[in-house]
Amino acid sequence: MSMMLAETLKKLRIEKGYSQREMAELVYVTRSTVARWENGSRLPDPVMISRLSKCLGVETGMLLSIAAESDEAPNVIMVDDNRIILTGGMPVLETVLPNATVTGFDRPSEAVEYAKANRVALAFLDIEMGKLSGLELCRTLLEINPRTNVVFLTAYSDYAVDAWNTGASGFMLKPITPEGVQEQLQKLRYPFFLGRAEQ
Repeated sequence: MSMMLAETLKKLRIEKGYSQREMAELVYVTRSTVARWENGSRLPDPVMISRLSKCLGVETGMLLSIAAESDEAPNVIMVDDNRIILTGGMPVLETVLPNATVTGFDRPSEAVEYAKANRVALAFLDIEMGKLSGLELCRTLLEINPRTNVVFLTAYSDYAVDAWNTGASGFMLKPITPEGVQEQLQKLRYPFFLGRAEQ
């Protein structure tokens, strides 16, 4: 996790003269949550980073930048049982997300195994995929990591309501385009570092 951010938060807290419990009370979390931030086992989300910046008297952008620079390359996956769409979509994702590790899967079960072994920041999922639908796959991925952003890809707008009920971040009609991906990146529930090229 983000050790640079962990060390910065601890340093700023000590400079302010706060105990972990005092800072926890100021940002409405438990002391153990602050301890996890400071040992790097948990990363505060963007909303909490905003609260921390006010509490510690620093710019929000500074903390976000430290979190971004110290985080590893994000894992992005695309899951579609149509290999033509999958092979066409992968280069689009790699172009828009040059600093991410982009991996494609034509079998949902392989995507699940990958997600168990790797922290997935963003998943683009087809909805109709035979036995396991993208809607079910979304729920499984969120059980593995609740901070995974999921964007559904489909040729049918009728699925939009069902898609929103899964906790997904977004919904795109096929075909996948750079402009469409860029638009979805602005709507992520859990934003992550996109790399210098995106700044």
